[in-house]
Amino acid sequence: MRLLSRYLLDPADRHALRWTDTYSLHRIVYALFDDVRGEDKQDSSGILFADKGVRQGVNQVIILSDRPPRAPQWGTLETRSLPESYLQAERYAFEVIVNPVRRENRSGRIVPVRGREAIADWFCGHGPGWGFAVEESSLQVTDVQVDRFRKGDATATIARATLTGELTVTEREAFVRAACQGIGRARAFGCGLLQIVPLEHFAFEKGKMRGGSTAPPGRK
Repeated sequence: MRLLSRYLLDPADRHALRWTDTYSLHRIVYALFDDVRGEDKQDSSGILFADKGVRQGVNQVIILSDRPPRAPQWGTLETRSLPESYLQAERYAFEVIVNPVRRENRSGRIVPVRGREAIADWFCGHGPGWGFAVEESSLQVTDVQVDRFRKGDATATIARATLTGELTVTEREAFVRAACQGIGRARAFGCGLLQIVPLEHFAFEKGKMRGGSTAPPGRK
């Protein structure tokens, strides 16, 4: 079972929780859950999240988890279960924040993929491994940025890009795994959550998406 939550934080909540950067948001989200991993911490946390930004002065964070969150001291948290049937459609509209990286052949180093076209090619190329094919004509790469933040005594750097478009499921088991466990790297820091809406559940009217009753929180 997977649970979808929408966490709403106004400026006073953000100040009380000391949300200043990506690492502090990681801390805030993970504090909502018991840590059920083993001592080596190598298992998946079971938590994915995406910062949806500010609407009418309120920050919205979407969270997908394999266990219920605690009631927060600050902010408003709305949680409901994700029906198993939600992941059985053939085609979806999607939005995802990714950390596009590749491994250099000679050095073996992990380096960022640079440029919108290269990021689009990277995402489409990885799609089959995640159980889907991207409709390339629908794909848009936006909000490309480099995120730097303090992590303990070190400075961490994450390349980010937001992608939207439509996809067709090609291998159900791999797709469900990708939707439930996330895709790519930096999933602990707000990357990798596939925000999906079955295409048969909505229609576009005057440029606005109208979702069905099972649409994830935050998709209006």
